[in-house]
Amino acid sequence: MPLPERNFIAEALRTETVGGVLLLAAAIAALIWANTLGGSYEAVRGLHIGPESLGLDLSLQHWAANGLLAIFFFVAGIELKRELVAGELRDPKAAALPVIAAICGMATPALVYFVVNAAGGGSLRGWAVPTATDIAFALAVLAVIGTSLPSALRAFLLTLAVVDDLFAILIIAIFFTSKINFLALGLAVAGLALFYLLLRKGVRGWYVYVPLGVTIWALMENSGVHATIAGVAMGLMLRCHRRDGERQSPGEHIEHLVRPLSAGLAVPLFALFSAGVSISGGAVHDVFTRPETLGVVLGLIVGKAVGIFGGTWCTARFTRAELNPDLKWPDVFGVAALAGIGFTVSLLIGELAFAGDTTLTDEIKASVLIGSLLAAVFAGILLKIRNNKYRVLCDEEERDDDQDGIPDVYERDQPEYHLRMAAIHEAKAAEHRKLAEMAAHARSGDHGPA
Repeated sequence: MPLPERNFIAEALRTETVGGVLLLAAAIAALIWANTLGGSYEAVRGLHIGPESLGLDLSLQHWAANGLLAIFFFVAGIELKRELVAGELRDPKAAALPVIAAICGMATPALVYFVVNAAGGGSLRGWAVPTATDIAFALAVLAVIGTSLPSALRAFLLTLAVVDDLFAILIIAIFFTSKINFLALGLAVAGLALFYLLLRKGVRGWYVYVPLGVTIWALMENSGVHATIAGVAMGLMLRCHRRDGERQSPGEHIEHLVRPLSAGLAVPLFALFSAGVSISGGAVHDVFTRPETLGVVLGLIVGKAVGIFGGTWCTARFTRAELNPDLKWPDVFGVAALAGIGFTVSLLIGELAFAGDTTLTDEIKASVLIGSLLAAVFAGILLKIRNNKYRVLCDEEERDDDQDGIPDVYERDQPEYHLRMAAIHEAKAAEHRKLAEMAAHARSGDHGPA
């Protein structure tokens, strides 16, 4: 494509709204494909490609989940590093609320899932499915709805979601790694060490880092540890603080380059090959009656909202941590409900947790989709109400009836303001009286001097 069009598309893909729309479109396409031409859908995503000699003879679905999603986690790793060195996580006091909120927002859904399945006799393997928050989707919903919401709300959600992703990665690494090939793992760690050394020595060139990164990913894939760990590890190694004379740090620059690839290709293709489940009336009924799927839905809708809001409130109430003065508690509850959009990472954990049980895996995916949709609708209503309230306040702050260039709200306590407003009202009243007199004379047929 010509450069201007290419730059336009790249800039569009860097916005949360476009990325979220593409993710949603890919999921809808997967559902339509799976429910109309299910045989071809299964055949395509089950197609194996890749060199078998290197242990990479994988299905397209596996390539999307372990390969393309590593790009998404690479960007998430850079975001986390940036938050640690220059964002909310740099200051322990400011970081306390979103970090504790993220921890409670993962523990409570897992507890909800555990209680539902312990009481209903279901499998406990899926406890981690409702613990994750989808950054792209949640930020896209907030960007569409929250045009007048405080900017601090987006920063709170971003920090919360980044910490959530970090713990999701740890959960995948610890609980969903079965057999470990220590030779491959050792070589992958050595590759990461070389990657770090080259960065610190200031070596530049994509032709150095891209082949090295692909090699590290392939070794991690063969080690038995989930290959997305390689992506987040490399992202965390990039320098994200600016030195004197730098407009962008290396981490910011690389994130700027890679984000369109993540939002426009990696995440939508993962959704396309993972979200396709057969949904019928019976399947929807099973989602709300089977303990495993019901636990996921309640974990996303109830567990996330209660855990994040409760953790934030308790931390602000019983510690020295304080809520950002620009935020109110209804705002926090709306964001807590919005964090119930699990989608990408929840679908990934669902595949790992119930690997080998195709029927239950599809039902878990359906529960993730339904739970995320309900959480998005519920949060959307709450945030829309708050957005309308903030919009009224913004309009009030921008009013300038006396047209002196200073919003009236900042002058209301000044005597001069009241004198000016009284004069303006008197002038308007006199003008209205004059117009009324002219109208009266016109009706009476008197066209004299009046």
